Amino acid sequence: MSNSIYFNEYHQMLRDQVRRFVETEIIPHGDPWEETGVTPREVLRKMGELGFLGIRYGAEYGGSEMDILATIVLAEELGRSTFGGFAITVLVHTDMASPHLANAGSLVQQQHYMPGIVKGETITAVAVTEPGAGSDVASIQTKATPTKGGWLINGSKVFITNGVHADVYFVAAKTNPDGPRSQRTTMFIVEKGSPGFTVARKLEKMGWRSSDTAELLFQDCFVSEAQVLGEQHHGFYAIMKNFQNERLVLGAQALGEAQKALDLTLDYVRNRKAFGATLWDKQAIRLRLAERQTEVEAARQLLYHSAWLDSQGVDCVKQVSMVKAYCGELVNRVMYDCQQFHGGSGYMRGMPIERMVRDARVQSIGGGATEVMYEEVAKRL
Repeated sequence: MSNSIYFNEYHQMLRDQVRRFVETEIIPHGDPWEETGVTPREVLRKMGELGFLGIRYGAEYGGSEMDILATIVLAEELGRSTFGGFAITVLVHTDMASPHLANAGSLVQQQHYMPGIVKGETITAVAVTEPGAGSDVASIQTKATPTKGGWLINGSKVFITNGVHADVYFVAAKTNPDGPRSQRTTMFIVEKGSPGFTVARKLEKMGWRSSDTAELLFQDCFVSEAQVLGEQHHGFYAIMKNFQNERLVLGAQALGEAQKALDLTLDYVRNRKAFGATLWDKQAIRLRLAERQTEVEAARQLLYHSAWLDSQGVDCVKQVSMVKAYCGELVNRVMYDCQQFHGGSGYMRGMPIERMVRDARVQSIGGGATEVMYEEVAKRL
C-alpha cells in the first residue's frame, strides 16, 4: 500500500519486514502447529527480537512508539499468513491483552512486565469472557472480595486465547456488585502459577487450531494490592476503551485473510483447466472474483480511514463497529467463493483454503459479534 494516503515510509518498511517474516518463518512451518494446537514460543521470541511485539510501546521498554496504523499493517500481514491461529496468538498478545497494562498500569507494573512482553518472553492473555457474559461486560459474575493485603478472586473464564500458555493474565472481576453497572468491575494482574488459579481445560476449536484456548478457574485466588490494574471499579471503562483497538485489529486480520484467499484463488483458476480452457476463462468466475475484490478494497478503505480517525483522537465508535461487522462478514463471503472455485481440492485437509475457511468463521463472532456491532452502529445513526 505504498501509494496510500494513510501510510508513510516507516509503515511500508514495517509491512515489507512482516511480510518477509511470514513468508519465511510461518507459511513453511505452520502445519505442525495446527496439530499441536499452539504457536511455538520461539516464534514469538523471534518476533520480539525483530520489534514486532512492541510497535506501539515506549522506547524505554524496547518499543517503536508507532501508531494505530502500524498495528493495522501488522494485523493485515499476519492475516495473510493463512494461519489464523498464529495470527490471533500474536494479536491477542500485542493488541488485546498487553494494552491493558500499557493503558492503565503503574510505572512499577510497566517496568516489571513490559520489557518481557515486548521481547516475547512474557506472553499475555486477557480474561473477560465467561460462560454467561461476553460482549455484555457489565454482566460478568467472577468476583474479587477484599482480604488482608489484597483480594480473593472466585469465578471462571472461558474462550480465553493464549489461556493455556500465557505467563500473565489481565483478569476482570466484579468488586463493587451494588454500584452502577459501569462501575462494578476491576482489572487484576494474575501470574501463571498463582495459588487458586488453574487452567481448567484446553478447548478444542473448529478453526484457529494453532492458537491455544482455555477455560480458567479461580478458587480463592489471592492477588495483592500491587496487582490491581488501574483504578478500582473502573475496569469496564478500560475494557471498552480497548474494544476499539481490538475491533480494528480483527477487521485488519480479516482483510488480510480475504486478500490472501483471493490471491491464492486467482492463481489457482488461472492454471486449472476444465472444458478446454482455464477456470479464469469462465465469465461467471471472473466476475465473482472481481466483485469480491471490489468489496475487499472498499472494506480496506473503511478500515484505514477508521484507524486514521482513531489516530487523530476522533470519536469513531460507529466507524470501528462498521469495520468489525463488515469485515467479519466479508471474509466469510470471500472464503465461500474461494473454496468453491478451488473445487474438490478446496475441501481437502492440507490445502490453505480449507484451513482459511474454518479460521474465518469466527471473525464474525469473536471480539464483538456482527449483531452486537450493528447495535452499536444503530445507536449512533
